[in-house]
Amino acid sequence: MALGPRLDLRQSQSLVMTPQLQQAIRLLAASNLEIETFIAEALEANPLLEAGEVRQVAGAPAGDAPELPPEAPTADQLMLAGRGEADAPLDLGGAALDRDVDTGDGARSLRDAEWGASAGGGGGGEDEYGDFAERQAAEISLREHLEAQVGALSRSHEEDFAARHIIGLLDEAGYLPFPIEEVADDLGIAQRTAEAALRLVQSLDPSGVGARDLAECIAIQAREADRYDPCMAALIANLDLVARGEIERLKRLCRVDDEDFADMLRELRGYDPKPGLAFAPAAISSVVPDILVHDNGKGGWDIALNEETLPRLIVNRGYATEIAKGSAGDPAADAWLKEKLADAHWLIRALDQRQRTILRTAAEIVRQQDGFFRRGVSELRPLTLREVAERVELHESTISRVTSNKYLACARGTFELKFFFTSGVGRVGEGADGEGASSAAIKARIKALIDAEDVKAILSDQTIAEMLQKEGFDLARRTVAKYREAIGLGSSAERRRAKKLAGLT
Repeated sequence: MALGPRLDLRQSQSLVMTPQLQQAIRLLAASNLEIETFIAEALEANPLLEAGEVRQVAGAPAGDAPELPPEAPTADQLMLAGRGEADAPLDLGGAALDRDVDTGDGARSLRDAEWGASAGGGGGGEDEYGDFAERQAAEISLREHLEAQVGALSRSHEEDFAARHIIGLLDEAGYLPFPIEEVADDLGIAQRTAEAALRLVQSLDPSGVGARDLAECIAIQAREADRYDPCMAALIANLDLVARGEIERLKRLCRVDDEDFADMLRELRGYDPKPGLAFAPAAISSVVPDILVHDNGKGGWDIALNEETLPRLIVNRGYATEIAKGSAGDPAADAWLKEKLADAHWLIRALDQRQRTILRTAAEIVRQQDGFFRRGVSELRPLTLREVAERVELHESTISRVTSNKYLACARGTFELKFFFTSGVGRVGEGADGEGASSAAIKARIKALIDAEDVKAILSDQTIAEMLQKEGFDLARRTVAKYREAIGLGSSAERRRAKKLAGLT
């Protein structure tokens, strides 16, 4: 057979994600705050888009969806068929949410608010944060607070300079992380001068600043309180034994009886191990919920999106008409106008479909976890993404995107949607319904048992496992240990020592 180059034509089918569909995936996984930023960028990039005021149509029911532009693409145009992460089905459309959600306790009305309507309970306005900003501006730092005291106490210019340098080296908790010898070398001064400057800093308010370790910090405060006697000095020198709860050994080292030792422990616990943190800026970590759930008083739940951070997008048709008139006969201008109109209509439709998908998913989560919303975490049931996906007729990957970076606010607090998806623990014995209990509910039960234990009857992991087995939970000792460690509770030996120390005070 002769070998030679040739050209062949083959026809095949492949799935290609358009830039719009890729953008739709990102919109679905984004939180409301991220959507707000995206909308602001879209308004800047497309002059035909503008943020409109919310206008509820008179007499229209709360469940009516906003009217979409006739040029907007259909839901089918926003669907991506296929498998895998890159080609997973993206269900941005869906049936209207004007239906009842049956949870077994009566009909649950699900209200799909108009796009852009205020749902309440969201982020506050400017007045709400104005006073907070003023308070933050008025606060002073630890360094400023200490330096304001140095001038009146320093005995020489050199000591004043060294003390201010040491203050600048303090960490957030008020500790000096460098040896005093190194400080003296850096400044080119005698070590005794550096030590005098350090003593000056340690005499400032708050008591305990300038310490080089925890024992020195506590000792400074004990001296300030006139409680630094030999017994207290011995106790402070053995803080590691205090942490381990070795009470008898500590009493021998301190040479005190039970009453004096209990008094010393109370005094020790009254000291601040990190005095500098009183001047640290408050860490603000607020979460703006995306979904609001309220009891409607009729045995059901009202579910709505928190749309205070989401402006209503509309097409400025007046401006589009003016551009069309001014560019009559210009093919390039006509093409630009059609492109911007198509982009605007697509974005409005995509955002609306995103809202509907989130609401459908949230409604199913509330229906599945009705016990949690009514009675707390002990009623949280095992739930998987696949269960919700099957009920709302969406792909599992879509549910994963919907529940990412989304928070739900209810009477019990604000929770990430992922919180409601937990693994299950099987039930045994009579009355077992085959469903089991969620790991979160088991953790809550373990914590309740440990909180209620007596100092004379500390529960071991095996004992807790046996108690839970009697309650119908199929748990092994190692599983109890894993859950106990996950919620930050110590072993039985650690808890025994801690409760014994607490009992002395």
